[in-house]
Amino acid sequence: MREDNRLLEELKPEKGTALARAVALHLEGKGREALQELDRALESGDPPREVYAARGHIQFELELYDEAVKSYESLTTIDPNAQSAFFNLAVCQEKLGRWAEAAANFERVLQHDPARHDARLGLGISLLHLKKAEHALEAFNQCLKAEPANETAIFGKAVALELLSRFDDALSLYRQILASNPNAEEPMSNMIHIGMRRGDQALVSEISERLLALRPFSQTAFEGLAWCAFHREDYEAASRYCAKLVELTPEHFERRYNLGVALQKLERFEQAEKSYEEAARLRSDHVQTWASLGMVRQLLGNARGAREAYETSLRLNPEQPEVTANLAGLLEAQGQTEEAESLYARLSARHPELADAHFRLGYIRLCRGDALGAIEAFEQCVHANPEWVEALINLGLAYKQTGESDRALEHLQRALALKPDSIEALRALAALAVEQGDDPRALELQGKLIDLGERSPELFYNTGLLLHRRGQLDDAVALYREAIVLRPQFPEALLNLGHALKAQGRTEEAKSYWRQALEIKPELAEGYFGD
Repeated sequence: MREDNRLLEELKPEKGTALARAVALHLEGKGREALQELDRALESGDPPREVYAARGHIQFELELYDEAVKSYESLTTIDPNAQSAFFNLAVCQEKLGRWAEAAANFERVLQHDPARHDARLGLGISLLHLKKAEHALEAFNQCLKAEPANETAIFGKAVALELLSRFDDALSLYRQILASNPNAEEPMSNMIHIGMRRGDQALVSEISERLLALRPFSQTAFEGLAWCAFHREDYEAASRYCAKLVELTPEHFERRYNLGVALQKLERFEQAEKSYEEAARLRSDHVQTWASLGMVRQLLGNARGAREAYETSLRLNPEQPEVTANLAGLLEAQGQTEEAESLYARLSARHPELADAHFRLGYIRLCRGDALGAIEAFEQCVHANPEWVEALINLGLAYKQTGESDRALEHLQRALALKPDSIEALRALAALAVEQGDDPRALELQGKLIDLGERSPELFYNTGLLLHRRGQLDDAVALYREAIVLRPQFPEALLNLGHALKAQGRTEEAKSYWRQALEIKPELAEGYFGD
């Protein structure tokens, strides 16, 4: 306590009084017994000023700050000019975190005695806690004029500068303290926090290592090192530091959550799940914890658990586009396309800029045969992302389903212009050309597919058909054979190979292929064997 330690020595009680017995007991180290005597002293009529001063002093020593406040308040009521009593009252209020009252009493002392630098120091500290950094800085500057080397005042000034975001000035003072007191932990802790706020990995790493060497279980040091590890994407190190922090403070939510993040980045999904579950236990209302838990459960193949986590996150905050999309994707993968479509539709309506949501919505509608609904979704998708090739192809296919060949052709050609080697665009354009009877164009497109390495049995078969119709029998036969190599049980290819061979005059060979075709698919016989 910054009280004049001569307080009790200055008391001159008469021998045999309760006050005198209290002083004697205090000198023997019997503080609580002394307080009992002081209570008797008040009852017996001993001078109350001296009794309250003694009570406040002893109560402070015993850390009975609430009781000490009452004693000093009583003393100031009896003697409004007792400046030491106001000072001691302010110190007790500081201990109790009653910063506004402490500041008012320190100011009262300074009004009476402006040279009382310990009161000014107390005022500065109180103002810091009241977030009045400008006024605190002024108080500390006045203290330092009188005592330039006062470490408490230097530290207080540094904190005030930090609160004012004058980080360079604050760091300079913290380093000044460390130069004279290398083991000062508070300046190190504050330097680490400044470094994290400024994104200064070098500073955070340097001071964290220094603090850890001084105090091997420093939580601030571990937090600084974990922060650095996350920033350099060293998730192995981040997981170690976060695990240490969790070990030191098992019920700390943020540390549990950060450990989960590091483990998830390391693809240790089972451990990450446990960490997120513990974080959710500690803070069941934390939206991102449930979202992250959903992600790792989905990666672990726990669809039900993932859905529960995503839905919990969305109940807490429905406006989470990413979580909504994740849930919709999960449901779609599980074959629950109706629910997925509903989520995608809601997401698309609320966030028209999200091309992915429009794409998935269009894809589901296209698959279930809702061409008009698919067109609406893919049009919005292309509006949001005009160069999305797959969206343009699907939009073309949707228009093809509605019979709007010109619109289909427009979008498929746009897709091919953006990506000339797109297998899907070439295949769709070739099919459209076949439907329109444009055999030369269809052959050109299918030839490009073959040149690009496409080797599907359907491609060889369809190209063979086109060549067959044009009378290019040798080429048609070769392509039918390619299709059959890739799919031996391809009845249509076997049947048409037979027709091509017959046209070449190779009737017996043709019959063998017809037999194979009819064994696989007897209904092909109808209409093929006239005169």
